[in-house]
Amino acid sequence: MKTLSAADMDAVAHRNGHLLQPSFWMRFRFLMIGGSVILYFLFCWWFFAIGQVLGTANWGMAGTYLADWVSYEIRPDIEIEADGSMQIVYPRFDPIGPNPNPDWLVSERKTIARTIEVPAGGQGSAPKASSSFSFMAPNTAVDSATQARTEQRTEEVVTRATVTMNGTDRIVIAPDRVDVTRGDETISIAIGVGSEVNADKPLPAWAEQRRPGDKIVLSFGFSGWAEIRDDVVKIHKRFLGWANFVFDTDSRFFGKSASEVGALVWSGERLDPAQSNLSLAWNDILYNPSWQHLDVWTKMLQTIVMAFIGTLFAMIVAFPLSFLAARNILRNKPVNQLVKRFFDFQRSVDMFIWALFFTRAFGPGPLAGISAIFFTDTGTLGKLYAEALENIDDKQREGVKSVGASPVAVQRFGVLPQVMPLFASQALYFWESNTRSATIIGAVGAGGIGLKLWEAMRTNSDWENVAYMVVLILIVVFIFDSISNALRSRLMGKRP
Repeated sequence: MKTLSAADMDAVAHRNGHLLQPSFWMRFRFLMIGGSVILYFLFCWWFFAIGQVLGTANWGMAGTYLADWVSYEIRPDIEIEADGSMQIVYPRFDPIGPNPNPDWLVSERKTIARTIEVPAGGQGSAPKASSSFSFMAPNTAVDSATQARTEQRTEEVVTRATVTMNGTDRIVIAPDRVDVTRGDETISIAIGVGSEVNADKPLPAWAEQRRPGDKIVLSFGFSGWAEIRDDVVKIHKRFLGWANFVFDTDSRFFGKSASEVGALVWSGERLDPAQSNLSLAWNDILYNPSWQHLDVWTKMLQTIVMAFIGTLFAMIVAFPLSFLAARNILRNKPVNQLVKRFFDFQRSVDMFIWALFFTRAFGPGPLAGISAIFFTDTGTLGKLYAEALENIDDKQREGVKSVGASPVAVQRFGVLPQVMPLFASQALYFWESNTRSATIIGAVGAGGIGLKLWEAMRTNSDWENVAYMVVLILIVVFIFDSISNALRSRLMGKRP
């Protein structure tokens, strides 16, 4: 074979230069691909109005929601009476428990004597309405005001309250004004029952007043916020963590440390004569009204069962149908096409839509969720199984057939050994995936943890409960994902 010299190669290149030059696509392909990608993203930016969405998004509200997932609030109200006295009131189900006395809210109190008008008919009762005329006795109407009497009472009232939001921020509340300090900034806000709410200077960025004289809302970042009105100052102080996650305020173990609870459970005197302290503690945990652990765990188990039963039934039904859909197993084109179109019908509609349909058919509950998973996965698994059957090695099947085996034996020994590991692997993957899907379809009434999660989100206040259920779902999905991966690896002959 003759080797071309450099002069010969130059001569060839000179005579056929057009063949050696790269094409237009080869020269500019990277530029064209990059330009197409940039144009696509610009189109998406315009079509979905991403810039407008980002500009009008309420990032502060998003941050508040995120903080609510990992924290809780204590919400005392400092109410101002018409006579200038004040009173601190906590909500009925406040997480601080009965007889609250937090160290971050310090109040100055004094005892005063009040003259209270007591209506006729008993102490503290409202006067009874009387008719201004009567057909039988027109002049016997009794004016309840003439029957009223006055009474002297001694009460303890709050004259000044100081709320420490964090190390640098605090609110000092008096009957006629509220002094707010945040960092190096201080504002004084005049209040009073029936009067307007006005600050002594323009409000800083962390204070908001929509209209002159209206309420003022103060933001203290993660520490919380406050709302100042003419007759009340509402405090929302935030704390990191989940309040009363183990024992609710009504539990006899509330407020006790872990060591104290352990001592009571192990050797303490019975708090309830009818049951042991261990039984009482476990009962209080399960039936904690704030977190509803037993109900949440039951709904989570319901979701797992929904995913398992739905996937199992889908696998059982899809297995024989896939043999009818495979062209190399059943050589009957009309039947093949009919079964394949049935699979297309089942999987063409999303599981979420099927869940809505079955919820209307069967009513809310796990049966609707199981039916949605079963119906959707039958179509998907059937298609995957049929494709796997169509790609088997026919030599093994022909070898079994050549020894005179029956058609059933041919499928049993010539086909199933090739596809069973793949069938089982796909079924395990769908079981793992359906554990997540069952959560979503539960939100439309198909039962399980999804329905409870949706109920917690609708309140727009129990975000810590939402976070609890999301974490529980993540743990369950992680466990089942690990189990599924290990089983699939063994079925496919690989080490996990």
